[in-house]
Amino acid sequence: MRLLLVEDDNHVAAALSAVLARHGFDVTHARSGEEALQALVPEGAGFGVVLLDLGLPDQDGYEVCGKIRKRTSTPVIMVTARSDVRSRIHGLNLGADDYVVKPYDTGELLARIHAVSRRTVHEDVAAAAENALLLGSVRIELPTRQVSVDGSVVQLTRKEFDLLALLAQRPGVVFRREQIISEVWRTSWEGTGRTLEVHVASLRAKLRMPALIETVRGVGYRLVAPAA
Repeated sequence: MRLLLVEDDNHVAAALSAVLARHGFDVTHARSGEEALQALVPEGAGFGVVLLDLGLPDQDGYEVCGKIRKRTSTPVIMVTARSDVRSRIHGLNLGADDYVVKPYDTGELLARIHAVSRRTVHEDVAAAAENALLLGSVRIELPTRQVSVDGSVVQLTRKEFDLLALLAQRPGVVFRREQIISEVWRTSWEGTGRTLEVHVASLRAKLRMPALIETVRGVGYRLVAPAA
């Protein structure tokens, strides 16, 4: 894991970096708030955790934490000698994920780093799940517009994806032909009906699941969720 250590004391930073390196961390040392903020460009720059000392020479550590949180969701652990409850609450309110008081036990610090990392991974997985539709072996990634079957990506055209995503959002529900044409093609032109039939046939073939999209005669289509 890449870790950004924000610490103005070079001796403290060197000792801590050595310990972290022995535990498998790739440590980048920033000596000021501005240096830390630059290191996190763009979008967190791949760091898994930020260890942020509050006693920085150029900016207040709390201010730096607030700026970091506006730029990235990378977990921030504040490291400080301020042990009062109000200081901890203030740091957490600014977006810090945890708060370690000096002097600290190295084992505890490592445990806290791993804890916030696990929590972040679980949150990312949950967010990804919210943006994906799972239908048996079919996975539809809405943000990336990617469809896969048993882990293999299936190349779909824009309209094929829009059609599949529409039906997949409500499996088992019959969508009228007019409704599909209106939402996917943004038109009410009756001649689009033949185009709809072609796209349905193409989806069945590309996904190799002829029974996935069922024709409801005289009404429209519905998606039949396959067994997992």
